[in-house]
Amino acid sequence: MTFVQKPSADLRKFTGFPAGAKGTIIPSLFFAEVMPQIEDEAELRVSLYLFYALGRRKGYPRFLTERELRSEGPLLEQLATEDLRQALDKAVERGTLLRLDVEKDGRAESLYFVNTPSDRRAVEQIRDGRIELGRALPAETGAPASLRGNVFQLYEENIGPLTPLVAEELKEAERLYPIEWLEEALREAALLNKRSWRYAAAILQRWATEGRTRETAGRDTDGANTARAQFIRRYRGLGG
Repeated sequence: MTFVQKPSADLRKFTGFPAGAKGTIIPSLFFAEVMPQIEDEAELRVSLYLFYALGRRKGYPRFLTERELRSEGPLLEQLATEDLRQALDKAVERGTLLRLDVEKDGRAESLYFVNTPSDRRAVEQIRDGRIELGRALPAETGAPASLRGNVFQLYEENIGPLTPLVAEELKEAERLYPIEWLEEALREAALLNKRSWRYAAAILQRWATEGRTRETAGRDTDGANTARAQFIRRYRGLGG
């Protein structure tokens, strides 16, 4: 593995990790088997960044679009757009990442996943039309400000006073799910007298896994019967 060392004048001294800094989960096999084979610096940067960026995602399935990657500041500081695509192609060819080309609302987009058993199943299910993407593909200019403001308003109307922590969760949910899903999940939680963001978030996760359905009273959304638990049990039963 041969990388070109940048001039020392370009180096910025790192002051150290703060206490309680969040970590990123990377499979050990990446360091043992994949990284020793990578000779291109751009491919290594992109591969590591995908683990970090996807680790911040919630819901199912978790993916990043090429459009989203082209807007990631820390990555684009080091890579030009053409270098980014070439690095993604190499990571896909190596088998570190999976790419799925889709078309939604008349627009083509490339989705990138980590090559894990669950994501391989997700790619197959998306191809077969068995699950929806779980969130809207990013638009050219993002969601209108009026819609973003409406999410906070809907939460306060259906659930209760907005806290800073819930506001951050709502912002993240806007990146994961279509605005219509957010609106309906909040209203469903209120209708079933389960006025909590935890309950509404569980509805969204289940819709992403199973498809969008009407909730019924008495269904255990807060407990062990969450979308994630159902998903794990289902695929264990299929031998996955």
